[in-house]
Amino acid sequence: MVLLRSRMRHGEVGLIVLASVVGAATGLLVAGIGRASWSIQAALFALSPTERLSGSTGLHRPLALLAPAAGGLALALLGLLIARIAPRTRQPVDPIEANALHGGRIPARDGIEVVAQNVLSNGAGASVGLEAGYTQAGATAAALFGEWLGLRRSDLRLLVGCGAAAAISAAFGAPLTGAFYAFELVIGTYSLAGFLPVVTAALAADGVISALNGPPVALLIGEVAPIGPGFYPMSLLLGVVAGLVAIGIMRAVGIVETLLRPVPGFFRPMVGGLVVGLLALTATRAVLGAGHGALHLVLDLDLSLKALLVLLVAKAAASAISVGAGFRGGLFFASLLLGAVLGRVGGELAAALGARPEVLDAGLWATAGMAAFGAAIVGAPLAMTFLVIETTGAFAPALAVLPAVAAAALTVRRLFGFSFATWRFHLRGEAIRSAHDIGWVRDLTVGRLMRHDPRTAPLGMSVADFRAAFPLGSTTRVVMLDQAGHYAGIVLVSEAHALPEDGPGLDTLLHHQNAVLTESMDAKAAMALFDASGAEALAVVAPVTSRVTGLLTEAHLLRRYGEELERRRQDETGLNG
Repeated sequence: MVLLRSRMRHGEVGLIVLASVVGAATGLLVAGIGRASWSIQAALFALSPTERLSGSTGLHRPLALLAPAAGGLALALLGLLIARIAPRTRQPVDPIEANALHGGRIPARDGIEVVAQNVLSNGAGASVGLEAGYTQAGATAAALFGEWLGLRRSDLRLLVGCGAAAAISAAFGAPLTGAFYAFELVIGTYSLAGFLPVVTAALAADGVISALNGPPVALLIGEVAPIGPGFYPMSLLLGVVAGLVAIGIMRAVGIVETLLRPVPGFFRPMVGGLVVGLLALTATRAVLGAGHGALHLVLDLDLSLKALLVLLVAKAAASAISVGAGFRGGLFFASLLLGAVLGRVGGELAAALGARPEVLDAGLWATAGMAAFGAAIVGAPLAMTFLVIETTGAFAPALAVLPAVAAAALTVRRLFGFSFATWRFHLRGEAIRSAHDIGWVRDLTVGRLMRHDPRTAPLGMSVADFRAAFPLGSTTRVVMLDQAGHYAGIVLVSEAHALPEDGPGLDTLLHHQNAVLTESMDAKAAMALFDASGAEALAVVAPVTSRVTGLLTEAHLLRRYGEELERRRQDETGLNG
């Protein structure tokens, strides 16, 4: 066992082997989660073995449309049960947050809790996808494997990315999509050292899910006509519109949360589920679930412009309400459905405005919208481009969707600044914009960097006694304490020796009386205080007692910060392997 752990920790081949194990395990988890959710849907909505909820035309029981409200109630009861058994003071850690703040560590409880809530939410018909549960399960399994083997921080973060890549690969039968999803969202950077483990995990998961469920159902867009140059400006415009609509949906989630704030937390998911059920009853059944069945209908059927607009508005509203009301899940697949509908709407409008026939291919418009909207919501442009290639089996549309993907991603980044995942962190008060490892900065605290034995002296000491106690060359600065032993300021030894014999006392030499550090400050906060105060050294003071606990110099802080920054750069580029 010791030899196994050593090979996994220090060998690139060992990490690849571990990635394949994580990928295979994630494929099994994805299959189980998908089966569990569909079983709940089949029981509640009387689905046949081949039916998808959002594409079903046989929902004969109106009472079944109350299922989302019942699911919201069950979700609230589950939350109360969890809070009673094991109260928590924070939200569960997801893969992006784990890699950004916690060095790849995800507690097993967080993974189990998120997956259970996601299965219940999707199974009851809420307008959320299972991809959040898939990635949580894969990343948690990877984190637990890595912690058990004692992997380094950089390797553990990479392995969490492998779990996420495997989850997306298994969900869509798209290994390249899964790999670039991991690089763009969960790992936060691409490196040659990480390429083989991530791709290996994605391929292993795809192989397992294919063996269990058969090959994935392709998104059929038909034979695409040769793409003329006239489509590219339209693709850019479609991307901008997709970005604006995506921003509107993400903003709507916050608005729904604000509107439901007066409602007791226990009832919020139930109220949201009731509204989703009403939308399904009055607008379209396609708002239920993630939208797999509805997406195939949008791509396969010749829907009218009115039907497309109703579906677009209803699905967007149902998704925002579901997430804002507290259902657990993501908008990955919902963004694909909304993008396909938006693309079809764009094609219909282009036809009405007299566009040339060679730029009116409905399948091309749908795939361009799907990739653009996915890039805007998910925040992974390359992953969305590869998704088009892998799920449609056609390379030509990928070239046409690139302008839309780029425009959508740029629009969201410039006008909003967040993807849906990082926007949710922002609403919780976490300043996370990507999975780049910033947790080490929080770990690099003043308490870890300071000297614990600063030279101190009472403020009432005479100048002569001070000179005798601290001759020139013995130390540079002395922390002064008042009569109660509290911090009073810092005196430079050279200035004390420059005072005339009958001159003023030491209290006239005090520096930085109001600029102090605390042990809990991280490196960035400490650097900001050094910059604001112009100090070369600052005392570290206990917040409540005002007792001096240490001293930190700016030079030492900058040196240690630079060393850690270089180490993380080497971890990301694989130069330390």
